[in-house]
Amino acid sequence: MSDLRERQLARLTRPGSSPALVVVDVQRDFADPACLAEYHLTAAALTALDRAVTRIGDLVGAARAAGVPVVWVELGSDPARPWRASNWLRGGDYDAPVSPAEPCLLGTPGAEIHRMRPAAGEPRVTKRGYSGFLGTDLDARLHAAGCDWLTVVGLTSECCVYATAQDATQLDWPVVVPQDATAAYDLDVNAAALVQLGLNVAVLSDADEVVELWKKVPR
Repeated sequence: MSDLRERQLARLTRPGSSPALVVVDVQRDFADPACLAEYHLTAAALTALDRAVTRIGDLVGAARAAGVPVVWVELGSDPARPWRASNWLRGGDYDAPVSPAEPCLLGTPGAEIHRMRPAAGEPRVTKRGYSGFLGTDLDARLHAAGCDWLTVVGLTSECCVYATAQDATQLDWPVVVPQDATAAYDLDVNAAALVQLGLNVAVLSDADEVVELWKKVPR
């Protein structure tokens, strides 16, 4: 382990440290293979996605056992509030209405959490775009809970996980991203996203190391 990494991890396990687990967009429209036909995932990408969702579920269970707060971040596409910049970027029509095929439409099965469930009392934050912090009270909730560093997991690595982790860092949260608890729909895209996260945003780790860090935090 490098001296830098030792210092980084030591800061996370000092007396008074208080971690949180932020779970981003593990929703049916992003995680259920039955909803992903339009993305044409390879068998290898589907396997990686399945493994990531499994590891995220493992971390949720471990966080609860360790007394680490779990916060759920979910996309909620609202037909009454079209994300016009996204319309323009993806389809060229800034003023297009929200399509019925838009992922995670509020109140639809596609917006439901996939293969796991928030427990009673665990905060749920609905976002409109990529970042869990933009236009939400996520930052305030984490501060109110007394947290001081974050593990960010979820889908997808190059998009909403990256945006949420990047905003967290810019808001002065130390961030850890377990490489086995996120995925993209293309293996090369995921690898590139992890490089970018490690360069500018987060300490890269894995789920087992994160659990060990949680266990080391003095209670």
